[in-house]
Amino acid sequence: MSVKRVVLALGGAVVANVAVAEDFKLPPEVTPQLRAACETDVRRLCIGAKPTVSKVKACVAFKYFQLGKKCQVELASLGFGR
Repeated sequence: MSVKRVVLALGGAVVANVAVAEDFKLPPEVTPQLRAACETDVRRLCIGAKPTVSKVKACVAFKYFQLGKKCQVELASLGFGR
């Protein structure tokens, strides 16, 4: 799995959680483990007043080393950084 695909999936998962009126179907690579490991960190670091999928995706990639160890490990297990 490519780095972009994992970051895109994670960004989409968090924005989908924030969106109220939109109905998002999460990609299969957003596992319950990934969501559990990363959602809090991504919300803290990457969700602003008006989040967009592209902003969150870019933020996750840019702030990877600021994410918690559990999130980093989960992302690495999915191929992030290879």
